[in-house]
Amino acid sequence: MADNVIRLKPTRPCPICGKPSTQAHHPFCSGRCVDIDLSRWLSGAYVIPAEPVGDDDADGPPVPDEDED
Repeated sequence: MADNVIRLKPTRPCPICGKPSTQAHHPFCSGRCVDIDLSRWLSGAYVIPAEPVGDDDADGPPVPDEDED
């Protein structure tokens, strides 16, 4: 029966610890690594660096200069 089983996801290293991933916790190797990743997301550890937007930029459309007549 094991000969006709199709693996749905390739085994890859766990992004947290590097052990081979399991089908039940893909792409992680265990529930522990799943929880570690979730904790990192919830704590804000995964952040894309960006410059803060000033209040002047967020108020609305740009106002044309009055000297352009």
